[in-house]
Amino acid sequence: MTSTSPSRPALSGVREAVRRTPAYPFTPIDAPIKLDQNESAQDLPPQLRALALERLAQQDWNRYPDLHADTLRRKIAAYEGWDPAGVVVTPGSNVLIKLLTELSGLGQTFLTVKPTFSVYTLEASLLGANTVQVPLNPDFSLPVAGLVEALKTEGPGLLFVTQPHAPTGHLDAEADVKAVLDAAGEGWVAVLDEAYYQFSGSDGRALIREQPNRISLRTFSKAWGLAGLRLGYALTSPELAENLQKVVSAFNVNILTQTVAEVALEHPEYVRERAEQTVRERERVLSALQDHPVYTALPSRANFFLLKTPDADAAYQHLLARGVLVRRQDKLPMLSGCLRVSIGAPQENDVLLAALGEVS
Repeated sequence: MTSTSPSRPALSGVREAVRRTPAYPFTPIDAPIKLDQNESAQDLPPQLRALALERLAQQDWNRYPDLHADTLRRKIAAYEGWDPAGVVVTPGSNVLIKLLTELSGLGQTFLTVKPTFSVYTLEASLLGANTVQVPLNPDFSLPVAGLVEALKTEGPGLLFVTQPHAPTGHLDAEADVKAVLDAAGEGWVAVLDEAYYQFSGSDGRALIREQPNRISLRTFSKAWGLAGLRLGYALTSPELAENLQKVVSAFNVNILTQTVAEVALEHPEYVRERAEQTVRERERVLSALQDHPVYTALPSRANFFLLKTPDADAAYQHLLARGVLVRRQDKLPMLSGCLRVSIGAPQENDVLLAALGEVS
């Protein structure tokens, strides 16, 4: 029988950084209206789904997919106007966050803001990176001076800037983003996470092209309406892509994901139309809540917004009782009382507004 020494914790073979890191903070809950994960309110158009299934039926399922999703990389490059050698594809941009942390944060510094997307700090904690977070300004804008100072004193390592920002939905002036990326110099890998760029009208590709150590993260999970496929990609220099590819597992994107994404890339017009509809709905919802007597809907340039309440738990439970599921963010710094609400289909947003209208 194996016994555990009183001086050593159970499972001491598991790294301490893993044992002390909490699990990803998400508990699935069934609800008729799901506005908790910033997903698209619409699926892939039926005609494109049918085409993808037809092509998938013609694939050899007994064969491995492309080593590095090479055909898909070329199609993404053509869509983005990018050098295919600078495209890296993985099952979701969350995987890219983890791999970038292995690439440049492990044993070095992981720098971002606070509050931020929880996966950043989760991956940094799991890998034991030295995590430095600079608080956002009170209006949720980038703390440019604080980040520039940290970039001078804390490196080398990995910098994460999100535009539009999650979880606040704030979009910064391009000049401020550039100032931070420029301050990263050559000693940092500078990441611009653009998961929600289709809803903001922003585009960081020109900034990424300025330096070989910069990288843009993009995803098929939001505007493309393909969260169930789990597919994200990076746009960067061929030099950085070559090194990033070393930490990507071989054959990591399956033929189902590749086939559906290739079909979507051949018909990208639906993405623009849906993004425009989401923006119209976002502005309609924010306008309808502008004079709410109790809650404050905060400005956003993403496909979600923050709703500030006097009591986040009471507001969350009220919405859930009406069949509307949202995401609590009130435990994060600066976000006391806040719920995060995704923009849904028009009829879903109508139910949301009706439920919020009951509160006075």
